[in-house]
Amino acid sequence: MTPDALEAALRRIGAERYHNLHPFHRALHDGRLDRAQVQAWALNRYCYQSHIPMKDATLLARLPTAALRRAWRTRLVDHDGETQGEGGVARWLVLTDALGLDRSYVESLSGVLPATRFAVEAYVHFVRDRSILEAIASSLTELFAPTIIGERVSGMLRHYDFVDRQALAYFTPRLTQAPQDAAFALAYVCAHATSVAEQDAVLEALRFKCDVLWSMLDALEHAYVVPGHIPPGAFRP
Repeated sequence: MTPDALEAALRRIGAERYHNLHPFHRALHDGRLDRAQVQAWALNRYCYQSHIPMKDATLLARLPTAALRRAWRTRLVDHDGETQGEGGVARWLVLTDALGLDRSYVESLSGVLPATRFAVEAYVHFVRDRSILEAIASSLTELFAPTIIGERVSGMLRHYDFVDRQALAYFTPRLTQAPQDAAFALAYVCAHATSVAEQDAVLEALRFKCDVLWSMLDALEHAYVVPGHIPPGAFRP
Protein backbone atom coordinates (compact mmCIF):
# COMPACT_ATOMS: atom_id res chain seq x y z
CA MET A 1 0.00 0.00 0.00
CA THR A 2 0.99 3.60 -0.45
CA PRO A 3 1.26 5.67 2.71
CA ASP A 4 -2.14 7.23 1.95
CA ALA A 5 -3.72 3.81 1.45
CA LEU A 6 -2.20 2.57 4.71
CA GLU A 7 -3.58 5.58 6.57
CA ALA A 8 -7.01 4.94 5.07
CA ALA A 9 -6.85 1.30 6.17
CA LEU A 10 -5.92 2.36 9.71
CA ARG A 11 -8.81 4.81 9.83
CA ARG A 12 -11.22 2.13 8.65
CA ILE A 13 -10.24 0.01 11.63
CA GLY A 14 -11.19 2.87 13.92
CA ALA A 15 -14.49 3.39 12.15
CA GLU A 16 -15.34 -0.29 12.64
CA ARG A 17 -13.75 -1.15 15.99
CA TYR A 18 -13.23 1.91 18.18
CA HIS A 19 -15.00 1.66 21.51
CA ASN A 20 -17.20 4.69 20.98
CA LEU A 21 -19.44 2.11 19.27
CA HIS A 22 -19.68 -0.09 22.37
CA PRO A 23 -23.11 -0.31 24.08
CA PHE A 24 -21.60 0.63 27.46
CA HIS A 25 -20.12 3.82 26.03
CA ARG A 26 -23.41 4.64 24.34
CA ALA A 27 -25.17 4.16 27.69
CA LEU A 28 -22.60 6.38 29.45
CA HIS A 29 -22.98 9.10 26.84
CA ASP A 30 -26.77 8.91 26.73
CA GLY A 31 -27.27 9.14 30.50
CA ARG A 32 -28.55 5.59 30.93
CA LEU A 33 -26.10 4.63 33.68
CA ASP A 34 -26.60 5.28 37.37
CA ARG A 35 -23.98 6.85 39.63
CA ALA A 36 -22.65 3.48 40.79
CA GLN A 37 -22.13 2.32 37.20
CA VAL A 38 -20.27 5.55 36.38
CA GLN A 39 -18.14 4.96 39.48
CA ALA A 40 -17.29 1.47 38.23
CA TRP A 41 -16.32 2.85 34.83
CA ALA A 42 -14.08 5.57 36.29
CA LEU A 43 -12.44 3.15 38.72
CA ASN A 44 -11.63 0.59 36.04
CA ARG A 45 -10.53 3.23 33.56
CA TYR A 46 -8.06 4.50 36.18
CA CYS A 47 -6.27 1.17 35.89
CA TYR A 48 -5.76 1.90 32.19
CA GLN A 49 -4.80 5.54 32.71
CA SER A 50 -2.25 4.71 35.41
CA HIS A 51 -0.53 2.17 33.15
CA ILE A 52 -0.20 4.44 30.11
CA PRO A 53 2.98 6.15 31.39
CA MET A 54 4.38 2.72 32.28
CA LYS A 55 3.70 1.61 28.72
CA ASP A 56 5.31 4.73 27.31
CA ALA A 57 8.36 4.41 29.56
CA THR A 58 8.81 0.84 28.38
CA LEU A 59 8.80 1.97 24.76
CA LEU A 60 10.96 5.02 25.47
CA ALA A 61 13.75 2.77 26.76
CA ARG A 62 13.75 0.90 23.45
CA LEU A 63 13.77 3.83 21.04
CA PRO A 64 17.13 4.00 19.24
CA THR A 65 17.59 7.74 18.64
CA ALA A 66 17.52 10.88 20.75
CA ALA A 67 15.04 12.49 18.37
CA LEU A 68 12.55 9.67 18.82
CA ARG A 69 13.01 9.66 22.58
CA ARG A 70 12.48 13.42 22.79
CA ALA A 71 9.29 13.11 20.77
CA TRP A 72 7.93 10.22 22.83
CA ARG A 73 8.81 11.46 26.30
CA THR A 74 6.25 14.28 26.05
CA ARG A 75 3.67 11.55 26.60
CA LEU A 76 5.18 10.77 30.00
CA VAL A 77 4.94 14.42 31.00
CA ASP A 78 1.36 14.62 29.72
CA HIS A 79 0.29 11.71 31.93
CA ASP A 80 2.62 11.95 34.94
CA GLY A 81 3.16 15.72 34.99
CA GLU A 82 6.35 17.47 36.01
CA THR A 83 5.42 17.62 39.69
CA GLN A 84 3.03 15.95 42.13
CA GLY A 85 -0.60 16.64 41.30
CA GLU A 86 -0.04 17.43 37.64
CA GLY A 87 -0.74 15.36 34.53
CA GLY A 88 -3.51 13.19 33.20
CA VAL A 89 -3.35 10.51 35.88
CA ALA A 90 -3.77 13.12 38.63
CA ARG A 91 -6.66 14.70 36.73
CA TRP A 92 -8.38 11.33 36.48
CA LEU A 93 -8.22 11.09 40.27
CA VAL A 94 -10.10 14.42 40.42
CA LEU A 95 -12.91 12.63 38.58
CA THR A 96 -12.94 9.62 40.91
CA ASP A 97 -12.86 12.03 43.89
CA ALA A 98 -15.90 13.85 42.50
CA LEU A 99 -17.71 10.53 42.10
CA GLY A 100 -17.21 9.79 45.81
CA LEU A 101 -14.57 7.07 45.50
CA ASP A 102 -11.84 6.89 48.12
CA ARG A 103 -8.59 7.92 46.47
CA SER A 104 -6.42 5.34 48.22
CA TYR A 105 -8.86 2.64 47.14
CA VAL A 106 -8.74 3.81 43.53
CA GLU A 107 -4.94 3.98 43.49
CA SER A 108 -4.63 0.51 45.02
CA LEU A 109 -6.43 -1.01 41.99
CA SER A 110 -7.84 -3.59 44.39
CA GLY A 111 -11.40 -3.17 43.12
CA VAL A 112 -10.56 -3.36 39.42
CA LEU A 113 -12.25 -6.10 37.41
CA PRO A 114 -9.97 -9.05 36.55
CA ALA A 115 -10.70 -8.60 32.85
CA THR A 116 -9.67 -4.94 33.04
CA ARG A 117 -6.40 -5.87 34.71
CA PHE A 118 -5.68 -8.58 32.13
CA ALA A 119 -6.45 -6.26 29.21
CA VAL A 120 -4.30 -3.43 30.54
CA GLU A 121 -1.37 -5.70 31.31
CA ALA A 122 -1.66 -7.30 27.87
CA TYR A 123 -1.30 -3.85 26.33
CA VAL A 124 1.81 -3.03 28.38
CA HIS A 125 3.32 -6.40 27.46
CA PHE A 126 2.50 -5.87 23.78
CA VAL A 127 4.41 -2.60 23.73
CA ARG A 128 7.28 -4.16 25.64
CA ASP A 129 7.62 -7.29 23.52
CA ARG A 130 6.63 -6.41 19.95
CA SER A 131 8.59 -4.41 17.41
CA ILE A 132 8.93 -0.66 17.83
CA LEU A 133 6.81 -0.23 14.72
CA GLU A 134 3.98 -2.33 16.18
CA ALA A 135 4.28 -0.62 19.56
CA ILE A 136 3.93 2.82 18.02
CA ALA A 137 1.07 1.66 15.77
CA SER A 138 -0.85 0.39 18.81
CA SER A 139 -1.09 3.99 20.06
CA LEU A 140 -3.05 5.06 16.99
CA THR A 141 -6.40 4.77 18.73
CA GLU A 142 -5.54 8.38 19.58
CA LEU A 143 -6.58 9.20 16.02
CA PHE A 144 -10.16 8.68 17.12
CA ALA A 145 -9.95 10.08 20.67
CA PRO A 146 -11.37 13.58 19.98
CA THR A 147 -14.65 12.04 18.81
CA ILE A 148 -15.16 9.97 21.95
CA ILE A 149 -13.99 12.77 24.25
CA GLY A 150 -16.49 15.19 22.74
CA GLU A 151 -19.31 12.68 23.12
CA ARG A 152 -18.30 11.72 26.63
CA VAL A 153 -17.96 15.23 28.05
CA SER A 154 -21.09 16.66 26.45
CA GLY A 155 -23.17 13.61 27.34
CA MET A 156 -22.01 13.39 30.95
CA LEU A 157 -22.51 17.09 31.59
CA ARG A 158 -25.96 16.94 30.05
CA HIS A 159 -27.21 13.88 31.88
CA TYR A 160 -25.40 13.54 35.24
CA ASP A 161 -25.80 16.08 38.00
CA PHE A 162 -22.99 14.46 40.00
CA VAL A 163 -20.23 15.61 37.61
CA ASP A 164 -19.20 19.07 36.44
CA ARG A 165 -16.53 20.53 34.17
CA GLN A 166 -13.93 20.50 36.93
CA ALA A 167 -14.51 16.79 37.52
CA LEU A 168 -14.04 16.19 33.78
CA ALA A 169 -10.88 18.31 33.56
CA TYR A 170 -8.86 15.29 32.40
CA PHE A 171 -10.40 15.49 28.97
CA THR A 172 -9.70 19.13 28.02
CA PRO A 173 -5.92 18.79 27.45
CA ARG A 174 -6.45 15.50 25.63
CA LEU A 175 -8.32 17.35 22.88
CA THR A 176 -4.98 18.83 21.82
CA GLN A 177 -2.52 16.24 23.16
CA ALA A 178 -4.11 13.22 21.48
CA PRO A 179 -4.15 14.68 17.94
CA GLN A 180 -0.52 15.81 18.29
CA ASP A 181 0.55 12.38 19.53
CA ALA A 182 -1.46 10.63 16.84
CA ALA A 183 0.00 12.78 14.06
CA PHE A 184 3.54 11.86 15.11
CA ALA A 185 2.74 8.15 15.42
CA LEU A 186 0.86 8.07 12.11
CA ALA A 187 3.71 9.77 10.26
CA TYR A 188 6.19 7.30 11.77
CA VAL A 189 4.09 4.27 10.88
CA CYS A 190 3.37 5.39 7.32
CA ALA A 191 7.07 6.16 6.74
CA HIS A 192 8.44 2.91 8.20
CA ALA A 193 5.82 0.28 7.33
CA THR A 194 6.86 -0.24 3.74
CA SER A 195 6.53 -4.01 3.22
CA VAL A 196 3.36 -6.09 3.14
CA ALA A 197 4.42 -7.84 6.35
CA GLU A 198 5.10 -4.57 8.16
CA GLN A 199 1.83 -3.05 7.03
CA ASP A 200 -0.10 -6.14 8.08
CA ALA A 201 1.64 -5.95 11.47
CA VAL A 202 0.69 -2.33 12.12
CA LEU A 203 -2.91 -2.94 11.10
CA GLU A 204 -3.06 -5.89 13.46
CA ALA A 205 -1.48 -3.78 16.23
CA LEU A 206 -4.27 -1.23 15.94
CA ARG A 207 -6.90 -3.96 15.93
CA PHE A 208 -5.32 -5.36 19.08
CA LYS A 209 -5.47 -1.98 20.83
CA CYS A 210 -9.10 -1.54 19.82
CA ASP A 211 -9.77 -4.99 21.27
CA VAL A 212 -8.12 -3.97 24.56
CA LEU A 213 -10.42 -0.96 24.93
CA TRP A 214 -13.50 -2.89 23.77
CA SER A 215 -12.86 -5.76 26.17
CA MET A 216 -12.66 -3.35 29.10
CA LEU A 217 -16.18 -2.13 28.31
CA ASP A 218 -17.36 -5.71 27.79
CA ALA A 219 -16.20 -6.44 31.33
CA LEU A 220 -18.02 -3.41 32.74
CA GLU A 221 -21.19 -4.31 30.86
CA HIS A 222 -21.07 -7.88 32.14
CA ALA A 223 -20.31 -6.97 35.75
CA TYR A 224 -22.36 -3.82 36.33
CA VAL A 225 -25.21 -3.88 33.83
CA VAL A 226 -26.06 -7.60 33.85
CA PRO A 227 -27.29 -8.36 37.40
CA GLY A 228 -25.33 -10.72 39.61
CA HIS A 229 -22.07 -10.85 37.65
CA ILE A 230 -19.63 -8.83 39.78
CA PRO A 231 -16.60 -11.10 40.31
CA PRO A 232 -15.12 -11.73 43.78
CA GLY A 233 -12.96 -8.89 45.05
CA ALA A 234 -14.17 -6.35 42.50
CA PHE A 235 -15.78 -3.02 43.37
CA ARG A 236 -19.29 -3.39 44.74
CA PRO A 237 -21.35 -0.18 44.80
